[in-house]
Amino acid sequence: MPMLEIEAINSFYGDSHVLFDVSLSVEEHEVVAILGRNGAGKTTTLKTIAGVLAPRSGSIRLAGESIHGLPSHLIARRGLQLVPEDRRIFTTLTVEENLRLATLITPAARPIDEIFSTFPNLSERRRALGGTLSGGEQQMLAIARALIRSPRLMLLDEPFEGLAPVIVDDLVSLCRQLAQSGVTIVIVEQDVRAALLLAPRVYVLNNGHVVFEGTREALQADPDLTTRYLGMGLETGGFSNL
Repeated sequence: MPMLEIEAINSFYGDSHVLFDVSLSVEEHEVVAILGRNGAGKTTTLKTIAGVLAPRSGSIRLAGESIHGLPSHLIARRGLQLVPEDRRIFTTLTVEENLRLATLITPAARPIDEIFSTFPNLSERRRALGGTLSGGEQQMLAIARALIRSPRLMLLDEPFEGLAPVIVDDLVSLCRQLAQSGVTIVIVEQDVRAALLLAPRVYVLNNGHVVFEGTREALQADPDLTTRYLGMGLETGGFSNL
């Protein structure tokens, strides 16, 4: 049974039709990337899955149970956590206070020491205010805040945006550790190469339509598709170290 199964969802912003019969499936413990240019519908897809935006038609199932039409807080209680693009940490609270606040609405929260062992950089800054953290540290805190809620599925929206390459490498390593520990991850990312370092399987969106579904190797082998829909070529052998 897939951890996440979406069938033919159609989403709108007012009268604007933005997702057209989008279908995708994510197996338990899998990492899947959703790629595409700006405005392709990637973030809208995550918001629809998480209940921030209600689809007008289609179905969404989490571990076999319908979550279609549920409000976002009830979907979160069922084990789905969205890490939004803007992070939304509390800048006037410390790192530890941000994490402890997240545990108050979670019946099966992970021990905070376990989270700090996964995020040693945050452990060192546990008493620092969220607003004083670097961009990379804020992103780590946003992921840690989701992880402390013991999610079955994490949706990561542009986690590497605006970060220096060395910080992106650290976050890729961190996300790999989370995936290896059994967390199912769906990642939306403009940094195609970083996303493909994490995700063996890929969906590509264009103007709200799924135009590709397959492995990263199949995507890499189709330069016409990557140039047309991602604005770049993926040279053969570019991921031979994976």
